[in-house]
Amino acid sequence: METDCVVIGGGAAGLMCAATAGQRGRRVCVLDHANKVGKKILMSGGGRCNFTNYFVGPENFISRNPHFCISALRRYTPYDFLELVHRHQLEYHEKTLGQLFCDHKSRDILDILLSECRQAQVDIRTRCSIERIEKSDSGFDVHTTDGGFQCESLVIATGGLSIPTMGATGFGYEVAEQFGLSITERDAALVPFTLRGQWLELAKALSGVSLPVSVSVDQQTFAESLLFTHRGLSGPAILQISNYWQKGGAVSIDFLPGHALDEWLEQWRNDGQKTSLKNRLANHLPKRFVEAWLQLPLFPEAVRQKSLPELSRSDFQALCEGFHRWQLVPPGTEGYRTAEVTRGGVDTDAISSKTFEAKTVSGLYFIGEVLDVTGWLGGYNFQWAWASGHCAGQYV
Repeated sequence: METDCVVIGGGAAGLMCAATAGQRGRRVCVLDHANKVGKKILMSGGGRCNFTNYFVGPENFISRNPHFCISALRRYTPYDFLELVHRHQLEYHEKTLGQLFCDHKSRDILDILLSECRQAQVDIRTRCSIERIEKSDSGFDVHTTDGGFQCESLVIATGGLSIPTMGATGFGYEVAEQFGLSITERDAALVPFTLRGQWLELAKALSGVSLPVSVSVDQQTFAESLLFTHRGLSGPAILQISNYWQKGGAVSIDFLPGHALDEWLEQWRNDGQKTSLKNRLANHLPKRFVEAWLQLPLFPEAVRQKSLPELSRSDFQALCEGFHRWQLVPPGTEGYRTAEVTRGGVDTDAISSKTFEAKTVSGLYFIGEVLDVTGWLGGYNFQWAWASGHCAGQYV
């Protein structure tokens, strides 16, 4: 089959690119090895798809080349995607921190993309695995389980390694390497931390407890919720900081962000009330957490026995260290099995930030998560998919 453009990968970036190119009058075919397209769209945001964020900027993305994403994000903004959403009369709401979710279900976003593809006469084929790709004088020969395709432009929109049960593979990286493009170091990102030993036992005991925290790695800090699980630590704050964490590095957690425990202790000590430290803290933190946390070796045994008026300055210091500046070196993460995205990917130095075409291979394009561009939690990775897909779709 001869066509102008073949897009390998029917996810957010691939469908956006296909629809954009098709609307230019290009003959486009989308190939996906799964039984249906848009699987990660359907499962995202707890089934309601956090499809973008009002406050998207290059500072919300990680890449070895932090300037690469700027052009696409400026040319296709969240408001451009919202224009598409409004045109299809999708009902949505802002949750927190600029995050936009469907009112009803994630399927609504996928239906918009599929509708745009139908209007552009895009040919979408599922259960179609790629056997090999060859460069030809006129473009590319793509050999698949569904026959052969000849095209001028070939777009790799296969995503990363995260959530292999949804069909994720390293195919896109293999194509890049086949054509001489380098790949940066890859790792699971937006992923929970696993714990071992006493900390794992504590996490299990507190499983299901959630509380607002401020979590830091080096100079990067996020103030969101932390969730204890039977494997370790999760929740938005942990997923966010995992983007910046390197194995062996320390994580610092403040369980009372925006407050000053030493001032509280001074006030409590001076007010003359007989209330215990545990009960006072339980007014500001989950009771299960306070009870378990005060039993840790972080605090001298005497602290747990003393009444508030008996606490010394050294007791104050120990409590502040334990609640404001808890240091942890996670042994690892839950890996690609639960990671929302892959950090790293196709080296952006080899890709045009304007067209997304490989600089050394005419007609070969890479978009979305397969590239070394990783966004924060909160709709940023979807916006990167829309922006990179739309911008590439102008040229393929």
